[in-house]
Amino acid sequence: MSEPTRLTIAETRDALAEKKFSAEELAQAHISEIERANEALNAFILPTPEHALDMARASDARIAKGGAGALEGIPLGIKDLFCTKGVRTTACSHILDGFEPGYDSTVTQNLWDAGAVMLGKLNCDEFAMGSSNESSYYGPVINPWRRAGSDAPLVPGGSSGGSASAVAAHLCQGATATDTGGSIRQPASLTGTVGLKPTYGRCSRWGIVAFASSLDQAGPLTRSVRDSAIMLGAMAGHDPKDSTSVDTPVPDYEAAVGQSIRGLKVGIPREYRMEGMPEEIEALWKSGIDWLKSAGAEMVDVSLPHTKYALPAYYIVAPAEASSNLARYDGVRYGLRVDGDDIIDMYEKTRAAGFGAEVKRRVLIGTYVLSAGYYDAYYIKAQRVRTLIKRDFEDVFEKVDVLLAPSTPGPAFAIGEKSGDPIEMYLNDIFTVPANMSGLPGISIPGGLSGEGTPLGLQLIAKAFDEEMLFRVGHVIEEAAGELPTPDNWWSKS
Repeated sequence: MSEPTRLTIAETRDALAEKKFSAEELAQAHISEIERANEALNAFILPTPEHALDMARASDARIAKGGAGALEGIPLGIKDLFCTKGVRTTACSHILDGFEPGYDSTVTQNLWDAGAVMLGKLNCDEFAMGSSNESSYYGPVINPWRRAGSDAPLVPGGSSGGSASAVAAHLCQGATATDTGGSIRQPASLTGTVGLKPTYGRCSRWGIVAFASSLDQAGPLTRSVRDSAIMLGAMAGHDPKDSTSVDTPVPDYEAAVGQSIRGLKVGIPREYRMEGMPEEIEALWKSGIDWLKSAGAEMVDVSLPHTKYALPAYYIVAPAEASSNLARYDGVRYGLRVDGDDIIDMYEKTRAAGFGAEVKRRVLIGTYVLSAGYYDAYYIKAQRVRTLIKRDFEDVFEKVDVLLAPSTPGPAFAIGEKSGDPIEMYLNDIFTVPANMSGLPGISIPGGLSGEGTPLGLQLIAKAFDEEMLFRVGHVIEEAAGELPTPDNWWSKS
């Protein structure tokens, strides 16, 4: 049998049931991997080994009594955006230094109720603002993949870069993540993992540090489509504490994995074929089309005419909501406080010292577009565009069952390569943002390797609350693409 850390969640579930190893042994194996690798990758900002072992022992007791949950004993990493009771939660920002919530987010509580084990808190872009995981107060996360013939450290994507890196490097078997404009699907594409953004409202946002409230959605990062279905089944559900949570049944997502796609109609949106798109992205997309055709699906050319406005509209709506959400961080109630001559001076000094450059940039943009004289010209207009984008998808889903597109415009880039150019960085979300603006579910599945020897992903988008379609079609792509080669284990070398 493979080393426990190399197994998928589904394989581990079976191995634990067959008592091939205990949950405590499984947790210890992952703790050892984190101790070996984390200095090189910086994926975990707060490992919690003792906490993990305690949870694993409790899982072993439940397994022994025949009361195992859906994720019993499965070791997970938790993005630092999710509140965890008694465990430091900072959104990877200096301004939340030392904050220990007295409660768990609904998503993490759902995972604990299913028997999952917490290995620790994962690095992310500060307040989830970024596409490369370089804006964290705790430093950048390193992608376990490297370009062929180069040792230059690559970004894992963002904002859920710590989650993606940890899953890709086998430091945990799955991880929680959040997606506001592509922050699950983009890092999944750059690290060769499976990243799912559920429908807005499918998973509770309660207890998750807010970036943009009308866009944020929690989801899983895993190493297989089946694992993604298993994790979402535990994470999802109605939550009366979250007014945006939708009261709709949670299906058996795992049952959709392996179902035939014969006769399904797959939309190919022409607007995602953009000028200057690299040939290897075009070739990957064509491969995806061929795989789905071979499995019996019908390809349909479709149009989403307002796609080109999605990114500029997003970078008005998201900063505006961030400006509002981040107003609560003032040094009065929790986190960092920098004393001043009076309360206003204290506010200013605390926020100046506590927020990083990218967060300040987005707060300034958001405050500007919400200000008198500009609110109608920018924010209201962006919301109208958002409605048009949503209508485009509604029209298309009357003709097709699912959409196929690239996940990212290119492979992982080097640390520092784009961080000096905000516009270039923002363009990394060009294929993912439309699904967020429409509240639709999307998934990124590894499709192959770039010419540099690093992963590239294919993206599927489905109609609202049809995550089962994503798992059904995503599994076909996963099987056709085959397993990616394991990246050289340079991060664990002594």
